[in-house]
Amino acid sequence: MRTLFSPLRVGEIDLANRIVMAPLTRNRAAPGQVPSTLAIDYYRQRATAGLIISEATQISPAGQGYLDTPGIYNAEQVAAWQRITAAVHAEGGRMVAQLWHVGRISHVSLQPEGQAPVSSTARRADTKTFTSNGFVDVSTPRALRTDEIPALIASYRHAARCALDAGFDGVEVHGANGYLIEQFLRDSINDRSDEYGGSIANRTRLLVEVMQAVAGEIGGGRTGLRLSPVTPANDAAQDSNPQALFEHALTQLAPLQLAFIEVVEGQTAGPRDFAPFDYAALRSRFNGPWMVNNGYQRQMALDAVATGAADLVSFGRPFICNPDLVRRLRENAAWNALDPSTLYGGGAKGYTDYPTLDEPVTA
Repeated sequence: MRTLFSPLRVGEIDLANRIVMAPLTRNRAAPGQVPSTLAIDYYRQRATAGLIISEATQISPAGQGYLDTPGIYNAEQVAAWQRITAAVHAEGGRMVAQLWHVGRISHVSLQPEGQAPVSSTARRADTKTFTSNGFVDVSTPRALRTDEIPALIASYRHAARCALDAGFDGVEVHGANGYLIEQFLRDSINDRSDEYGGSIANRTRLLVEVMQAVAGEIGGGRTGLRLSPVTPANDAAQDSNPQALFEHALTQLAPLQLAFIEVVEGQTAGPRDFAPFDYAALRSRFNGPWMVNNGYQRQMALDAVATGAADLVSFGRPFICNPDLVRRLRENAAWNALDPSTLYGGGAKGYTDYPTLDEPVTA
């Protein structure tokens, strides 16, 4: 009988269980967008997850949108990630890198030479980002020229190769939460008149070409994708027909035989019933491991896998405050409380000091 704790092979990656640590931005990278040495312990502590998806990791300097987030595009970053993946593997875990380009969710102070962020559009998002001056309004972007898109796709390919060089078992492309790829997908944001705008086929073109490039570089069996069909995160207003949009996207991606699809159900970190969407119909367009996310508690997760509604369940914030979440789920043990004040930035406090069941809780 399949359970949350059963092994599973996703593409080319063998997992000990179906519990996934979701990507979690923590804003603790060292200068140069290099993951810090603290991250070695942070990820090692959580290696009992069947799969760890790294914090969102930018594919290029222009892909950065928040202070102190790591990259995966140069030798120094690769070397730092190697120490992290080695620690996870030493504990028997598996880990993929989430490849990220924020698009217009950025600020000129975070961009190379203070340039404007790039997007599908030149319209500014009504949201904020985190800089050295705290939370500030994001900057007005410029729309990518059509002739710039091949270089953008190449940067995804390069980052995927860097990820494997860094010892990751694969990658997950970030196509969710109102960042660059979703800025092309949704007609509420994409106002282009070239072959990357207008029709559903055109608006999914960038996603398809990115996934083809990444899978072509490292293999479909080591490539996953995160989607969030209805979330309003980062001023991503609803598409006029999200069902048709995302079903078309997955139909186009079917030939790549991707390792998994991760879907954020409802509003990211908010109501699961935020907007109507038929997730079962979307799943029918993908013949591979299906990962669900957003607000899953123990019984929900057990039921999702037992009934076949999902193959894997990813947990976000519960993994922050429960490094041994897999054990707690297995034993139905209580979860630690989250300290929201330590989520973003800082040091070990609220990062590597949450207790396990074998450790006393300290004040």
